[in-house]
Amino acid sequence: MLKPLLTLATATAVLACASVTARADTDAATDWHQYIDARTDALFDSVVDWRRHFHQHPELSNREFETAAYIEDFLRELGLEVQTGIAHTGVVGILEGGRPGPVVGLRADMDALPVPSRADLPFSPDVTGEYLGEEVPVSHACGHDTHMAMLMGVAQMFAERRDELPGTIKFIFQPAEEGTPPGEDGGAEMMVEEGVLRDPDVDVIFGQHIWSTFPVGQIGYRSGGIMAASDQFTITIHGKQTHGSTPWTGVDPISTAAQIVLGFNQIVARQTELTKAAAVISVGRIRAGVRNNIIPESAELIGTIRTLDTDMQDKIHADIRHTVEHIAAANGATADIEITRGYPVTYNDPELTTRMLPSLQRIAGDKAVVIDAVTGAEDFSFFQREVPGLYFFVGGLPPGTRPEDAAPHHTPDFYIDEEGMRTGVRALATLAIDYMLDR
Repeated sequence: MLKPLLTLATATAVLACASVTARADTDAATDWHQYIDARTDALFDSVVDWRRHFHQHPELSNREFETAAYIEDFLRELGLEVQTGIAHTGVVGILEGGRPGPVVGLRADMDALPVPSRADLPFSPDVTGEYLGEEVPVSHACGHDTHMAMLMGVAQMFAERRDELPGTIKFIFQPAEEGTPPGEDGGAEMMVEEGVLRDPDVDVIFGQHIWSTFPVGQIGYRSGGIMAASDQFTITIHGKQTHGSTPWTGVDPISTAAQIVLGFNQIVARQTELTKAAAVISVGRIRAGVRNNIIPESAELIGTIRTLDTDMQDKIHADIRHTVEHIAAANGATADIEITRGYPVTYNDPELTTRMLPSLQRIAGDKAVVIDAVTGAEDFSFFQREVPGLYFFVGGLPPGTRPEDAAPHHTPDFYIDEEGMRTGVRALATLAIDYMLDR
């Protein structure tokens, strides 16, 4: 009888220890949540100031020199280990906590766009830059200025309690999300190639995007594909030049191009399983001919492909080739087809999304909502190909404004209510600490 009694005693002790551990973990989470809430409010004026600095001093992709220096100085003042020059202008701050735990990556993008600003704010930019050989106005017309400011706020609040931090955080400030200048490399893909997710190895990564049509306080998330893969195609159709009055003596590449465009519509409408995921094929330019009465020798089509599923992406590429080749052959023409893969699908790991959903709900309550997939693209997807990642949207639409009245991203009238950053700071910080405590 002695052995069962010992076994029972041991089991009781184990259960008691587990209960104490569970209470301690709950107490730690509550303490951190209260701290994050309080520090978010206390730091908010600074976050606004940082955002306005970046907004007033925008820089184009791979040209974020002053932006990077500003962030570097800030991170060094916090006492973080700082790495610079990653993917040209990228900056990484490493905050090693006083307690062992996982390595969490938090990412913000830094670049602005060749778009003028008409928002008429006291801190609106008056900046130009060179884009495709032309001098153009530059502005943060997509909210990257808010992304940097929010991540700086998270860095400061965690640096203040680094001795209690149960793990390590990599604050990743990434250049060239909007795409690199022609002939240059950069962005998230280059950061990954240069080892941004190693030494120490990142276990999980979180990123967010402020959104002009989502109300302040809202968080939009989605498991699986949340933003599309973005691929580009260039198709050159070779016909036979002739006089416009006698088309039967040549091969018309323009009419062939028109049929191909209609064929692309059929790929999406009739050959793609749209109940699985959305897809888009858009022709953005057709270039051919020089005179009204000459059927030219060739025509060129340039466009984009957007998909939310990798298998579907491969199938649509094959369908495009099949359609172009057969329509060209039916008209007596030939075609060269070039498809260039761009950003992969921004894919939220389903297990991670489920695990972190309580954190998002804690921040936004019933305003944490599942959203439809976005057919825009994001190179955060390159990080997600290497480690599990969660990417979500934070509302920046002012109260009382209808979503349909909000200016879209990448336009001169783009506007963000800075109150939206309060939600973003809390969200990133809460995701990081909850993941660390729930390891």
